[in-house]
Amino acid sequence: MTWGSGGDPRTDEDLLRAHVSGDAGAFTTLIERHQAYLWSLACRTSATPEDAADALQEALLNAHRMAHRFRSDAKVTSWLHRIVVNACLDRIRRNKVRATIPLPEYDVLPLADPRDQMGDVDLSLSIGRALDALTPDQRAAIVAVDIEGYSVAEAAERLGVATGTIKSRCSRGRVRLAELLGHLRQ
Repeated sequence: MTWGSGGDPRTDEDLLRAHVSGDAGAFTTLIERHQAYLWSLACRTSATPEDAADALQEALLNAHRMAHRFRSDAKVTSWLHRIVVNACLDRIRRNKVRATIPLPEYDVLPLADPRDQMGDVDLSLSIGRALDALTPDQRAAIVAVDIEGYSVAEAAERLGVATGTIKSRCSRGRVRLAELLGHLRQ
């Protein structure tokens, strides 16, 4: 797994150890290797792209500072996953305290596209609102299992909770989503 890393043959664990030992480029190589995945994770877990960018930046700073605390009992990608998700959830919690109303974006849609763009927009908005209505923990579990396709065990490892906790969060979240999106069944 060396794409985006300039061909560095070191494992993720080797790169993290090298970073802790003072190798100035090791952490950059590690993050470049997983940047696309971490960005998509932040986007799927956050409410807006701006929140995703801020949360990812926070998460990477935390990972950089706390690299010496990494225990080799998990994969580096699981450790990074957990840090990014936690940063996103923290940002969601902070935003709820100071709720704002986003301004609508007025994009001009091309007229030549035969698809029902308003229907796509309505569907996207409905799903986004429904995900936002879940608790942050339910949302993280649903995103990990149902959107990213992780198994319950993998999601539990990445989120740092028991598998039973993931199962119950997914179950409750799916019930809530079914209630909120019931109007789409027609």
